[in-house]
Amino acid sequence: MFTNNLKARFILLQIDRRVLIHFDFLLPILVLPVIGMSYFLISDINATLANKQIVYFTIGFLAFLFFFLIPIKKFEWLIPSFYWVTIFLLISVDFFGTSRLGARRWLDIPFVNFSLQPSEIFKPMFVLMLAYLIKQNPPDEKGYSWKNFVKLSFHILLPFLLIAKEPDLGTAMVLLLVGYGVLFVIGVNKKIWFTLILLIGVSVPFLYNSLHDYQKKRITDFVSEKPSYHVKQSIIAIGSGGLYGKSIENATQTRYKFLPISTSDFIFAYYVERFGFSGALALIVFYSLLITHLITLNFKLKKDYFAQVVTTGISFLLFVYTSVNIAMTIGLAPVVGVPLPFFSYGGSSFITFMIFFGILENTLTFRYDPTYKSIKY
Repeated sequence: MFTNNLKARFILLQIDRRVLIHFDFLLPILVLPVIGMSYFLISDINATLANKQIVYFTIGFLAFLFFFLIPIKKFEWLIPSFYWVTIFLLISVDFFGTSRLGARRWLDIPFVNFSLQPSEIFKPMFVLMLAYLIKQNPPDEKGYSWKNFVKLSFHILLPFLLIAKEPDLGTAMVLLLVGYGVLFVIGVNKKIWFTLILLIGVSVPFLYNSLHDYQKKRITDFVSEKPSYHVKQSIIAIGSGGLYGKSIENATQTRYKFLPISTSDFIFAYYVERFGFSGALALIVFYSLLITHLITLNFKLKKDYFAQVVTTGISFLLFVYTSVNIAMTIGLAPVVGVPLPFFSYGGSSFITFMIFFGILENTLTFRYDPTYKSIKY
């Protein structure tokens, strides 16, 4: 009995050691300072929102722990079922969804006074579904053929069309870029990409005509000489920050509410107003290091296609969200409702990314688990 207990204890210690070895500590080192600065800025603007953000932080960290601890790979056979459940939720938005600001994107949960945005829930399932499909049928040396490419494209284009119809073209385009970005990294025959580029080039005028009027206006405002009011105030705030920024008393663009949506979509502009060019450079360096680190993980995850898709998908999501948000605040991209990851106020984006990082740390930390059949120990 004593020998058995000692053996069990040794196994537990060995597991703990493996957890510490495989856990990626660089991720929290790069993310936590961004979260801390976000809370600081939101507190400057609105103490009530800062208190709400603490609630979102708490839910996000609990979501991280949940997805980090559950044995995802042991239940990966359930991923297709969950994918189609979230697809059903996206379809149900068209019939039972609640409209806000001209868009039908939310489902009201009866009796609890709570709204659900299926497109946010779908994002983790989207990446997991791609990881599942690619692991089940990995590419050969020349990359995926048309048959496999079309099969994977179906799981990318279906949610794109459903989300774009809400309308939420920003989120739909992000998923489209992430999906095909993952396929580009994993491997698709080059002839397929050349054919697609040609088809997209020919169909651009038809795609533009299919846009809603407000979406066309955003593009028109972007290409016109005069930026919109939102962008103009954002550029003024960024320019007034100078090299080292201003004190909160002198940050007039935000203090006197000239800068719109300063806690969420345009929080980068307020950040630069407060901390100047040097602060902006530091924040961009943090994001760049995080994205680069995620991409380089692929080199040590060779042949583990599930983990490769997860890391690649998250890195593309971070890159698209970060680059588009910063670009729109300085007038280099149309204004769309894309938050700055871990930085903008709100719960949906923060919790979603914490779920992503929980899944990522799960796939990295428990790679020694026997269910990771593609890894040999």
